[in-house]
Parts: sequence; C-alpha cells; structure tokens
Amino acid sequence: MTHRPYNVLFLCTGNSARSIIAEAILNTVGAGNYRAYSAGSHPKGHVHIEALRLLKAQGYNILGLRSKSWAEFIAPGAPVLDFVFTVCDNAGAEVCPIWPGQPMTTHWGIPDPAEATGSPAEIALAFNDAYRFLYQRIGAFTALPLGALDQFALGENLRAIGLLEGATAARSKRSPDERSDLRE
Repeated sequence: MTHRPYNVLFLCTGNSARSIIAEAILNTVGAGNYRAYSAGSHPKGHVHIEALRLLKAQGYNILGLRSKSWAEFIAPGAPVLDFVFTVCDNAGAEVCPIWPGQPMTTHWGIPDPAEATGSPAEIALAFNDAYRFLYQRIGAFTALPLGALDQFALGENLRAIGLLEGATAARSKRSPDERSDLRE
C-alpha cells in the first residue's frame, strides 16, 4: 500500500524568502514523497527578488511561487497538512491557527535573509546561508524513516533538526518547555 505524499507547510511572517525557499527545496528533493507549501501570517504579497534569483540559479522551478496567507490552509478544500514548520522566530512565537488534521508542528528558525543589508554580495551571502541551512534541515527531514517512528520519536527528531547549524539565537535560548511546544 502506498502512502499519499506528505503535505508540508513552511510558515514565516512575510512569506517572501525563507518559507518560499523551503517550499522550492522540498518540492524538488522530496518529489513524489512530499508536497510542500509556504505561507505567512502577514504575507508581503511578493517574493523577494533575491530568493527568486537564488532559486533560479540553483536550478529550481520558480513558476507559481507566491507570497500568500496561512488562511489559505485552514479554508475548506485546503490540502490536509501532515507537517507545519515555522522558519522564522516571529511566526514561531505567534499563536498559529488550529490546523485541520492536527499536523506535527515544530520550529526551524533561521536568520531572515530579507533583513540583510550591505553590498549586493553581502545580501546574496545571507540568502545563500538561509538556503544552506534549509537544505540541510530538509535533507535530514526527508531521511527520517517516517513510517517507522512513533509520534513522540518523530517529534523529537523534528525538534533536533530545528537545532542544526544556523538555528536562530532566540530559538536556542528558549526553555525546553517552550522548545517542545508543538502548537497543534
């Protein structure tokens, strides 16, 4: 018996950079096994040009990538989500909607490349770092034997992935109780 692809939502406040990058990575790396989406609590309404440039340069399909509200994923007819990952500290600290189906949720915070300042090379480096951190986490996630893990073990693995290199300082300073909050 085959399982339908797992639906994964990446959340960020603005849905213009990190969550968009994560969506593109997982839709490529996890093709057939995962279907990735992204959204924001307060979407900017456009994808950051540097995120699009980076993804295109890496060979990703950028058609259809757009900044959108998380409200699309609680509306009737929305995909049933299996996992929800917040990739920014603002979204990770917000009270999230009640997701239909009660997906596994955790926080994978990384620095916001859209906030980078400086020369074009410095800004590009911030986006490259975000891409590298997300690619690493998504690679670890797709390597998990999802069918062989109970819910507790899966949750622990997902939280550990969020603490990989590049985790934001605010994330690592949280208490263990806050880190284990799964906002279901």
